[in-house]
Amino acid sequence: MAEELERLLDQVERQLSRLPGRGAAAGPRRGEDREAAAKEGRSAKLLMSTGSSEEDIDDIIDEICNDSSFAKTPLKLMSNSASLPRESNSAAVQAGRKRCCPVYLGGSSSPYGIGTNTSKRTCDQLRCTACDFRVSLFNDYIWDQSCDYLFFRNNMPDLCKLRAKMTKKKGARAYACQCSWRSIDEVTDLQMDQQLRWVCGKHAG
Repeated sequence: MAEELERLLDQVERQLSRLPGRGAAAGPRRGEDREAAAKEGRSAKLLMSTGSSEEDIDDIIDEICNDSSFAKTPLKLMSNSASLPRESNSAAVQAGRKRCCPVYLGGSSSPYGIGTNTSKRTCDQLRCTACDFRVSLFNDYIWDQSCDYLFFRNNMPDLCKLRAKMTKKKGARAYACQCSWRSIDEVTDLQMDQQLRWVCGKHAG
């Protein structure tokens, strides 16, 4: 019995001697290292008490092994590092999206793209801030003069119903959301039409 206690005390001593090195590697987990050391110290005192039985000794050893939380550290580190690529990808996607400045409307011969002061490309990512609808556009068409608010309110974005008030016109482009509509023949700066609440919804790449 005495020899067995001797061996167990040596084992606990070895574990205690390794704790400072482990605490230095773990960094923020030093509090947990101290807690583990305190538990092992209490276990050592119990081992030295004369009333300890072999079953008590087994229980103490199990407690030391099971309460040690150092094994959890690699899992947490892996979890944190695994989330970094997702955040980086999300930031890269947002950075890759650009907005027209200024925003241009234009006829069917005007190319789509990101509008700038030097490149007057027409925006095909328009969205209305008033009705929150994406702006639909139709090449080589204009809206009939009889169009009104209720027509678009009731029929957007159903193309079959909208065709009832669309007139064919080469080179033109018909724009509409649920509350506003325009027929455009040539490149026009959106800022020139103060009634429209359309904005560029950003372009990919």
